[in-house]
Amino acid sequence: MLDGARILVVEDEFLVAALLEDVLRGFGCDVVGPAATVEEALALLDTEEIDAAVLDVNIAGTPVFPVADALTERDLPLVFATAYGAAGVAQRHSGRAVLDKPYHARALEHALRSALQTRRRP
Repeated sequence: MLDGARILVVEDEFLVAALLEDVLRGFGCDVVGPAATVEEALALLDTEEIDAAVLDVNIAGTPVFPVADALTERDLPLVFATAYGAAGVAQRHSGRAVLDKPYHARALEHALRSALQTRRRP
């Protein structure tokens, strides 16, 4: 299910983004980004095909929720990654998967598989 999935990565910490890219590629995913700002992520959503996303909640001091809203409008699954836990996620996105940083690759894999399974297909 993850093989060939195009995963948008929104993460402002370079080393975290690089490690996440490596893990996702190890799962067989194609990485879109990483985007280090909300604006960059929104631009990628307008220009790239995306199957799902992994979003850091706090991007350079800016909440990532405009990106989460855009993904939701497009009916695309997402996983939040945050050191704040579920309490750091906006109420309107409270049903989404949340990975507590630092997280293990297996937890990420499980969260992405679950998110992609629940995606409604046309």
